[in-house]
Amino acid sequence: MKQLQNCLYITKDGAYLHKQRETLLVEQRIEGKKHKLLQVPIHSIGAIFCFGNVLVSPQVMGFCGERGTGLAFFDQFGRFQARVVGQQHGNVLLRRAQYQFSDEQQLTFVKGLVGAKLQSSRAVLQRHLRNHGAVTEVKQASARLKQIIESLPVQRSIDSVRGYEGEGAKHYFSVFGQLITNPKFEFNGRNRRPPKDPINAMLSFLYAIWGKELSGALQGVGLDPQVGWLHTERPGRDSLAQDLLEEFRAYVIDRLVLTLVNRKQVKPKDFITDVSGAVSMSDEARKTVLQAYQSRKLETINHPFLDEQVEIGLLPHLQAMLLSRHIRGDLASYPPFCMR
Repeated sequence: MKQLQNCLYITKDGAYLHKQRETLLVEQRIEGKKHKLLQVPIHSIGAIFCFGNVLVSPQVMGFCGERGTGLAFFDQFGRFQARVVGQQHGNVLLRRAQYQFSDEQQLTFVKGLVGAKLQSSRAVLQRHLRNHGAVTEVKQASARLKQIIESLPVQRSIDSVRGYEGEGAKHYFSVFGQLITNPKFEFNGRNRRPPKDPINAMLSFLYAIWGKELSGALQGVGLDPQVGWLHTERPGRDSLAQDLLEEFRAYVIDRLVLTLVNRKQVKPKDFITDVSGAVSMSDEARKTVLQAYQSRKLETINHPFLDEQVEIGLLPHLQAMLLSRHIRGDLASYPPFCMR
């Protein structure tokens, strides 16, 4: 079983990451003097995520590329900008099978994926209904998601499945604000690029991080993260990673954001609105969110297909492994991650 290694998140503007012997050292220059922010053993880190104005030495980049350690850069809104990619070691036969996936196989994969996404989204709504009593709009949205899920098996094209996926997401987010019990926050719909409120800022930020973890997991099993089937291919987009992200949005990320807000772990003052109306997190807010995210990854659940206790942080690697086995022909179908 793959061990869940630590991730290093650097959010301080002006921070400089470099290699010192067998450690990673993060420093910041303040009034002309260097201040050490963090020093960790280099071999204990599985991935590095840099947010905002962070500098990374060529030695660290070379080490990450050679060792296969993920190194990704995001802007202050959590929007992905670039990543360091070393020599590719993918299995050419596996990738050939991926590129030759038939139309029927693609459709089956997409239907299963969207069904799992909507089922997990519905589970979030049902959980709220159980804990807080019947809310008419939430109950209606849950019922509509159930109808959409039941309609998926008979769909004959990926475009029609995409249409149902979009409708399901619309119903889900139309009532998402009613799941927020903290009166100091509100949610009036999904928006991004850039996000216009604190809830969307956290969602976009965490979706981006989880998406890059999925990209690394897919590369780790030898798949091409840029060739997917639900999301169309376009330059610079890891379409397959975005496909798999759909399985996890509600269960991993949305529930985490609801917890952060409803338990008052974040406050409105933790967010910054610029002149254009774009909202980003302060350094302190990012620290709080990332600590909660890391704790979430360490939680264990019973994997619905493998029937084993696993850490949530290992789910990207497990689902990538299951997908590679399906593409090779070792599994008759891909079992998408779904928590009911």
